[in-house]
Formats: sequence, C-alpha cells, structure tokens
Amino acid sequence: MKLTGNTIFITGGGSGIGRGLAEALHKQGNKVIIGGRRRSQLDQVVTANPGMAAVELDITDAAGIGLVAAQLIADYPDLNVLINNAGIMQPDQAGAQIDDALMVSTISTNLMGPIRMTSALIDHLKTRNDAVVAYTSSVLAFVPLAATAVYSSTKAALHSYILSQRFMLRDTTVRVLEIAPPWVRTDLMNSREAEQAMPLEAFIDETIAALETDADEILVEGARLFRGNPGPGEHALVNGFNAQMMEVLGG
Repeated sequence: MKLTGNTIFITGGGSGIGRGLAEALHKQGNKVIIGGRRRSQLDQVVTANPGMAAVELDITDAAGIGLVAAQLIADYPDLNVLINNAGIMQPDQAGAQIDDALMVSTISTNLMGPIRMTSALIDHLKTRNDAVVAYTSSVLAFVPLAATAVYSSTKAALHSYILSQRFMLRDTTVRVLEIAPPWVRTDLMNSREAEQAMPLEAFIDETIAALETDADEILVEGARLFRGNPGPGEHALVNGFNAQMMEVLGG
C-alpha cells in the first residue's frame, strides 16, 4: 500500500486501533477522515490532529452508511482508501442461551457494517488509482476465543468474505487487505491494562511497516502463530488457548 498522498476514510477512528491508524497515517501526509458514533471522541481526535476530518457514522445503520458514503464522495472525490475498523466485542455464553440482542448487535457491527460500507464506496474506489479496501479482522478469526464466540465467528466470517472480495476484484485497481491484530491494549474487553496484550503503539508501528509491503494479510509478529493454526489439528491450539484464557479471565 502506498503510504503517502492518499485520502483515507477509517471507521471506528475515535479510539483504539482506529485512532492509532488514523494518527499514524495522518503523520505520513495523508488526508484522513474518521468515522464513529461518538461526536465527542471524534472531536478530540480531530483537535489533537489538525487537518484531520470526521463524520458521524453508525455502522449498524444501512441508510446512514449510504448517506455518509455519498457525503464522502462529494466532499472528498480523491478518496481512495477505506479502512473498515469499527467493531464491538462482548463476552457471551456459547454453552448456554445466547443473548439475542448481543448477537444481533455484534453481527450488525462487525460483519454487516463493513460489508455495507465497502459496498457503498466500491464503485467509486474502482475509479481511483492506488485504491485499497482494508478490514480489521482479528487473530480470533483463526483461533476463536470461546468466551466471545459470536465476536470470533464474525471475524471468521469477515475473513472468508475478504478472500472472496479479493478474488472478485483481482482485475481492478482495488487491493483488498486484511489487518489481523492479536490481543492489543485497547478498550475492547477492558484490555487497556492487560499485561499479556500487545501495547497499542507497538502494534501500530508494526502494522504501518507491514502496510508498506505488498502483503495482502497484515500480520504483526505476535499474530503469526494464530494465523498458521487452521488445519487438521487446529483444535489442539484452540483448546489450549482457551484453557489459558479462562485462567486469565477468571472464567
């Protein structure tokens, strides 16, 4: 991915990985627009990064996504990069009755949202040089965390969709990238102080370096073991990982 001279829209850019990517890419000389539900968070990021812009966006609102996409194309016709980063993560009970509202909210945010956002912008992106659609998935797409089974399954589904979209766009100017973070110190699952999680700054630095390569999957070193897991023996790592995490999370 070309790291300078882009016009980039990042969903979920008000905090965590989204904010980290937005600020790093802003410093590289790109025009960065962030989207999110909380106006106060967006304003804080824009104030801290003069020249950045923001739009309010509820990624679960199909009509709202269409309106935001139209606004972006009108206001920023050079838009050539979309980073689908917005997501939510909540504990659930795959071994018991699943909370239906939690399930619907997670699927709407983590899977339907990025598919809808990309769909709304894809025809425009096909007209741009150096166009990129990137998705923040997770290593949990490959090794699910049983305590967040719905979240993990949305990331696995997103990975599958990315593979299909990359194939379908193979003869266009649009590259499709997947950023698959390990556990990172963000507000997701109150992980900001988790010692086992990767510091956000280190994750962003490694990710920006990987984005500059020709890789389709953007993996920091700590994610590679998880990415290499799928296969006939995958349950050995899944079970061992979850046994360890149950101890960490106190489950």
